[in-house]
Amino acid sequence: MRVFGVLFACALVAGCGENNFADEIARDQARKVVNPVVSERFPGAPLEPATNCVIDNASAGEIFQLAKAGATSTISQTDAELVVRIATREETLKCLVKDGLSPFLNV
Repeated sequence: MRVFGVLFACALVAGCGENNFADEIARDQARKVVNPVVSERFPGAPLEPATNCVIDNASAGEIFQLAKAGATSTISQTDAELVVRIATREETLKCLVKDGLSPFLNV
C-alpha cells in the first residue's frame, strides 16, 4: 500500500501528459469515496451518473482530498460531508437532472 501511495504522489507531481494520466488516477481514487457516500446518502440515485456528476463538479483540491481518502480506503465523516456538499451544489444538481435522471425520463 505504501508503494502505491508513493506512485500516486509521483504521478500527481509529475504533471499531466497528453491524456491527463494523473488526473484520471486521482478521479479513479476519488470514486472509491464518492460511490459509497452517494449510495448511502442518496439511495435510489443512479450511482454511476451521480458519481460522475460529483467528480466533474469537484475542484482540483477536492478531488485530491477525496483521492487521498480513496487510496487509504478510509472514508471519514469530513470526506463524506465533502461529497454531500459537492453533490448539493447547483451545477452538480443540474448535471444530475441532465445526466442522471434523463434515462428515466426518456428525454
